[in-house]
Amino acid sequence: MKKILFIYIAIAMVFSSCTDLLSPASENQRELSDIYTDASFAEGLLINAYIKLPSGSYSFDDVATDNAVSNDRNNRFMLLATGRWSSSYNPQDRWADAFSVIQYLNILLAEADKVNWSSTGKYVKEMFNDRIKGEAYGMRGLYLYYLLQAHAGKSADGKILGVPILTTVQDPKSDFRIPRNTFEECVQQIYKDLDMAESLLPLDYMSITNAEQIPSKYAGKTTISDYDRVCGEYFRQRLSSRIIKGIRAKVSLLAASPAFSDGSVANWTKAADAAANVIDINGGVSGIAPRGVAWYSRKNVNEINAIANGSNPAEILWRTTTSLSNDREQDNYPPSLYGSGRVNPTQNLVDAFPMANGYPIADSRSGYDANNPYQNRDPRLSEYITVDGSRMGPNNTIINTKVDNTGDDGLNRMSKSTRTGYYLRKLLREDVNLSPGNTNTQTHYIPHIRYTEIYLNYAEAANEAFGPDGKGTHSYSARDVIGAIRKRAGIAQPDNFLASISTKEDMRTLIHNERRLELCFEGFRFWDLRRWKEDITAPAKGISINANGSYQVNTVEARAFSEFMYYGPLPYTEVLKWGLTQNTGW
Repeated sequence: MKKILFIYIAIAMVFSSCTDLLSPASENQRELSDIYTDASFAEGLLINAYIKLPSGSYSFDDVATDNAVSNDRNNRFMLLATGRWSSSYNPQDRWADAFSVIQYLNILLAEADKVNWSSTGKYVKEMFNDRIKGEAYGMRGLYLYYLLQAHAGKSADGKILGVPILTTVQDPKSDFRIPRNTFEECVQQIYKDLDMAESLLPLDYMSITNAEQIPSKYAGKTTISDYDRVCGEYFRQRLSSRIIKGIRAKVSLLAASPAFSDGSVANWTKAADAAANVIDINGGVSGIAPRGVAWYSRKNVNEINAIANGSNPAEILWRTTTSLSNDREQDNYPPSLYGSGRVNPTQNLVDAFPMANGYPIADSRSGYDANNPYQNRDPRLSEYITVDGSRMGPNNTIINTKVDNTGDDGLNRMSKSTRTGYYLRKLLREDVNLSPGNTNTQTHYIPHIRYTEIYLNYAEAANEAFGPDGKGTHSYSARDVIGAIRKRAGIAQPDNFLASISTKEDMRTLIHNERRLELCFEGFRFWDLRRWKEDITAPAKGISINANGSYQVNTVEARAFSEFMYYGPLPYTEVLKWGLTQNTGW
């Protein structure tokens, strides 16, 4: 927790009332007491949490899994996967950022009741105070979740440990040698914070039209206009009760997973219930966004461009703000489109897409033709991955990845060419033009939570708790959810393969695969394999295609993971300085 101490000292230097800390004192120096009369200054303690939210969905850590490799030989996730991962080199480290955010949030929560959030009325001030504290509790719970995801693990005696729980402000006199709490204690603290957040936040930020829409605790105390000042649509994408429910669904799924739980039905039931709480207010299974597969594809640019006033597309629960850019395309377009082709999907991932009739390609009923491997496949394959012969980009350019192609897109032709025979398509705006003289930018955003993730969370948890067709206290089963997702994807109906699955174990395999496909390249595979305790050593494979049409699958990159690497390390310096128990093996 070295970073926390440094941050607190920095805060003390800025906010301390002791003028002899810096001499002479700067006229612009702010003190902690300034937050009581300057609401925007106080709110900055919260905004820091939003600024530091990890953009995991675009870190492309799939490169450290069997989903992808990178043609950048210095890619941090490639280095992680090929033997460099250690407690001193950890691209997945959340420790410093998360604990610094928690320190700021603890300061805010300790002082918020003293802040004059508004000078226009008692109840406006009360509403602002409720909302700011609700966001702070929610963010503290979320950052503790990030810490567990990255750093929870087993001690030498087999206990599953979390991280030190910090709910009060640390100052230079604090004892920093705080031991790690158990994983379960951390999870319960997250639930406490999320419960507090939900009690203080509105379900959604929306402008109201009549007084009846004012929540009961403020009814008769405020006006429509004052309520809109605090909880109107201007604050969309700030934490709301709906988003908190989504965070709880993520936390409870992690807590129920094999790496962190004994597989108890109670844990899986809790995870299913948490996901269902989100799904129910989204309209149940019928609420699955019809265009959820194409939520960010070349077919859906009109919806992306139409985003305004903080509103969300039907597929998105929580997202970043929009921005005009072309960085993603510069990194991942093939060289012929003036890109660097950085993320290369693997043959492993391509093989995970079933046929359009729903059967896996290894199933004799699928109709798969190894001599024409991309024909009649699950439509998501062409949505997410550029294969040999695909058309791509603003001019519908044919991408030739053959090994004997003399163009730049061919297999291993140059440093920017594919290493696997495939290029990334998902998450790219194909109306971005990188041609010199015609370069443009387009609207982009990053999702923090998609509804499809929550539906898949439910399917996984419900299958483990109730079996493929059990519903618990809900009106839909794991099979119902997976059926709706596969139907939306374009898999032929009736889905005879899904109908043929009868056991929890076979349904688990299908659900894990559907999650792999739907959420590929969005920052899930690295964590999913670990919480499932599934194979993390599968080598990344690619395909070599000759001009005569022959196909040869090759190993492109080995994965140098040991079994203890199901859990990530604590930073070496933190363990050394504060005597923390390190996860086994690190």
